[in-house]
Amino acid sequence: MSNIDKRALREEFLYMQDHYSDPADRERQEIYIAAEAVLDELESKQTFQQAFFRQSLMYDVVAEAYEEAKEQIAKDVEIKARLCLESNSLFDRLRAAEKRIAELTDQKATWVSWAENASGMVDMLRLRIAELERSETQLINERDYAESALNDAYKAVMGQAPEWSNWFSFENAIDEIELVCELWRNQTDDVIQFRQRIQELEAKLANPVLLPKTNGYWNEQEKAYEEAITLAKQRIRMAGFRCEGDE
Repeated sequence: MSNIDKRALREEFLYMQDHYSDPADRERQEIYIAAEAVLDELESKQTFQQAFFRQSLMYDVVAEAYEEAKEQIAKDVEIKARLCLESNSLFDRLRAAEKRIAELTDQKATWVSWAENASGMVDMLRLRIAELERSETQLINERDYAESALNDAYKAVMGQAPEWSNWFSFENAIDEIELVCELWRNQTDDVIQFRQRIQELEAKLANPVLLPKTNGYWNEQEKAYEEAITLAKQRIRMAGFRCEGDE
């Protein structure tokens, strides 16, 4: 029986109560009252059934919601576990990254120090190169000056300019000059000795030789002595010396 039939019966029962209130219609009223009670009981049962059905539906909904919540909780737990693992992994990666950053910072400081030292060394090398270039220019000038001086010295000693080649270097020219100079020094020593000897001889020649004199009255012995002195004067004069009384 639908809700519309129930409502129609209710209206009919109310109409009968209003029109059949005569005690003579008591039997008919009891029938309608009993029918109304039955109708109330049916409505109560239907209400209970509907409530039970709603409760069953609610239980199913709750059960389904519980299962969904359980599944969602499991998913959330899995997600949280995965996030926890990822968080731990990210934390480990973060610590590794921080450690790597610290290492790179130290390396950077070392590299910066090396770069500064290298820059200083480069500056020093540039200065040294500039000094060497200046020294090279100075050495070239000194070499040219030495070559010119050695050329003049060789020409003065040997009488001709040297012919430089791979077989005749500065060292060879200096060796020849030193050899000739040594010969000159030896000759100079001889010349000095000769000059000293000449000076000695000239000094002797400047002082006439003094011989003993006789008194002019000779005996045989004195005559022989006079002859010996005359012979000695001759020998002395022949040697290039002067005797007393010579002009």
